[in-house]
Amino acid sequence: MLSALVIDDELLAREELIELLKESGGITVLDEASNAIEGLKKINRLKPDVVFLDIQMPQITGIELLGMLDPETMPKVVFVTAYDQFAIQAFEDNAFDYLLKPVDIHRLQKTIQRLIKSEVHQEQAIAMIAPTALDQVPCVGLNRIMIVPTQDIEAAYSDISGVHIQTREQTATSQLTLKVLEEKTPLVRCHRQCLVNIKTIKEIRLLENGLAEIITSSGYTIPVSRRYLKSLKERLGFH
Repeated sequence: MLSALVIDDELLAREELIELLKESGGITVLDEASNAIEGLKKINRLKPDVVFLDIQMPQITGIELLGMLDPETMPKVVFVTAYDQFAIQAFEDNAFDYLLKPVDIHRLQKTIQRLIKSEVHQEQAIAMIAPTALDQVPCVGLNRIMIVPTQDIEAAYSDISGVHIQTREQTATSQLTLKVLEEKTPLVRCHRQCLVNIKTIKEIRLLENGLAEIITSSGYTIPVSRRYLKSLKERLGFH
């Protein structure tokens, strides 16, 4: 039996779909989320087989959320939308299944059968429809949720507790992986566990054994490994 997560900002629509999925008998609903930020966290934690994803949500849309997931580990996606038949042609052309609101039980059964038979192959479709660059990164910190513009990020690093975003004002935790941040933001790899915004580099201090460290414009220190020092210097125009 497939496991699922339902992400929709409309409570009644979310409850109705969950009830229909439970009645279908082919899907186990692990949890639900009322926005993309909460949904991203639960996708990473619960690792569902499929996500039923609303498109129009405040702050971060379903399409933007798609671009924040690692294609190698992301679940299958079924869009849930109030769009009319013409507007969703793009999803049909790109191998995404979809459900129109209000959800019809017979159409839902067809979707579930496709998922069970693994007929939905979305890897290439994801690359075509998901945004190639992220303008904002959802973060949590100090008991609050933040949407951080990517141009405000000085660095990102990972440790045992997760991936952290460093801005001039604060440090926050993100559900995005370093790989996604490297591929879809201006951040550049300077260490196996660190990324840096080239535009915020104040200086690079050369250390012993081919190592170095970056000092950002706000005084934050970031390590640079031997592996990435040469390419970093080349990016800055030093050969």
